[in-house]
Amino acid sequence: MTADAAGTGPRDADRGRDASGAVRRLLGSADFARAFTLTTFAALVGSHLIERLAGIVTLRAVVAGLCVFALGILWARREEISLLRLVPTTLLLLVAWAFASVFWSSDPFTSLGRWTAMAAVALLAVTIGHIRDTLQTVRALGDVLRAALGLSLGLEVLSGILLDVPLKFLGIQGNIAALGPIQGIFGTRNMLGIITVVAMITFAVEMRTQSVRPGTAAASLTLAAALGLLSASPTVLVLAVAVGTATAVLMLVRAVPAERRRAVQWSLAAVVAAASVAGYVQRARILDALGATDDLSMRTRLWSLAGFYTSRRPVQGWGWFGPWEPGEQPFFTINQLLAEHHTTALNAYVDVLLQLGWAGLLLLCALGGVALVRSWITASQRRSIVYAWTPLMLVALAVTSVFESVALFGVGWLLLCLCAVRAGQSRSWRDRLTGDVPTGSFSLPR
Repeated sequence: MTADAAGTGPRDADRGRDASGAVRRLLGSADFARAFTLTTFAALVGSHLIERLAGIVTLRAVVAGLCVFALGILWARREEISLLRLVPTTLLLLVAWAFASVFWSSDPFTSLGRWTAMAAVALLAVTIGHIRDTLQTVRALGDVLRAALGLSLGLEVLSGILLDVPLKFLGIQGNIAALGPIQGIFGTRNMLGIITVVAMITFAVEMRTQSVRPGTAAASLTLAAALGLLSASPTVLVLAVAVGTATAVLMLVRAVPAERRRAVQWSLAAVVAAASVAGYVQRARILDALGATDDLSMRTRLWSLAGFYTSRRPVQGWGWFGPWEPGEQPFFTINQLLAEHHTTALNAYVDVLLQLGWAGLLLLCALGGVALVRSWITASQRRSIVYAWTPLMLVALAVTSVFESVALFGVGWLLLCLCAVRAGQSRSWRDRLTGDVPTGSFSLPR
């Protein structure tokens, strides 16, 4: 008995080490990284569908489970990831400032929960950014978007043609027979429109890199374009023009000889700045041409009230909530005065200004701006077209943020954080500070 007992200990220890090694190999494998990336994109892209079918608790459980796996993956790959380059500084500062705002929020407990969701999605983005390269990320997102848009079309046909009954529990009105507006699995026509533009950027990069079959690429682009038109969202046209212009400019820069590229970049930056000012001055005429004058009037009143409350707390804001909490200030009073039920300020910049003050807005602009400059320079210098995905996605998010606040939570926040991580990997001040970061500098306790 004593000998057996004495021999059991080492064998148990060996089995424990073998099990730990097996888990680490699984978490560090390429197949697990691909499955994790696909699942994360599916959960965030389909968050509205999951919430309507299974409830918000299920969605939170899915995200929490993914975060556990994310931490496990980072632990398993700790020898190949640099701690110094793990998270962009601007992202870290923005998340830290949002956490600090919890302490002056009107409801610290709810605010802390919303901040946890913000940090969780950022963790997922950081993990994907370090375990998949740009092409692998594009392929995974493309697969998820194809499925999501295909499901959206199928449900719209079922609701609007086969059954001729709205699917109210999904927010589908069944207007496809009248050629829109449709919502798909995303809840609103504007959200569907934004997703279709994200999809077209992704599908176009897939086609140019020949990472999918030509027939698949063409069908995917056709599906995204058709659903974008059927959404009847003015946002789609503005986004399409902005992204199309950015694409043309980027292609022009890539074609310019290297010795002339800097001058061309600065000239184009001046043109973009002038065009942005002109677009802002003529915004009323532009929106009138798009048939969105009434929408502008509503948004103007909303932004005016948000500006009034921002002036009460200009630096620190009212505390981070992300999507508005209807019973908290100042959201409750704003909706009461407008006799509306807004869940955001319909503008990411106004929302951040309201919730995190000027400090938060500057950090958000630094996060997106630095990532855009880094990724744009990389895309203009690298031969592969896959590097264009990051700056074009950032342009889409920046323009979208003028009309919606999706870049602050959910799939929009995931893409923003992911693009920031991706841009920081190619160009970072840390490279000049430390040179090449040695493998294994990301060391966690074993």
